[in-house]
Amino acid sequence: MVVTRGDTDMSDKDNKGSMTVAEAGRKGGETVRNERGREFYETIGRKGGATVKAERGRSFYEEIGRKGGETVKAERGAKFYEEIGKKGGDRVKATRGPNFYEEIGRKGGQKVKKLIEEGKRAARAAMDAQAAAAGGAAPQEGAAAPTAPAATPEPTTPSGNE
Repeated sequence: MVVTRGDTDMSDKDNKGSMTVAEAGRKGGETVRNERGREFYETIGRKGGATVKAERGRSFYEEIGRKGGETVKAERGAKFYEEIGKKGGDRVKATRGPNFYEEIGRKGGQKVKKLIEEGKRAARAAMDAQAAAAGGAAPQEGAAAPTAPAATPEPTTPSGNE
């Protein structure tokens, strides 16, 4: 039986010094933090997380994160996420400066450009391999790809007042 301060079947003298399980856990946690430091909890938290990931897989964390997000959304509404996102963005701006978002935007744009170029190269290589397998001569690197013949333009009438 857990004895709490609200129990009435004991005299005040017997109840003196008793605490709830939550209070005892909090007090013990504070003692460990004071003796070993906050980093101790960070270290054991990382180790525990790595163990759970190894046992249950990454999808476990994805699932519990999704469920937690749905619960918060149901309790606080979608607007809550807008508010905390704005607060976070303002904090980053204050900490890293207003140019930070410009820098990461530029880096992201460069990464996208690089990925597009790699995709085009891979597509060209696949077409070259397909052409070589079909017995045709593969175009050389940097050579322009063959294009479809230009469409014949339709006859036009002079514009003006008719």
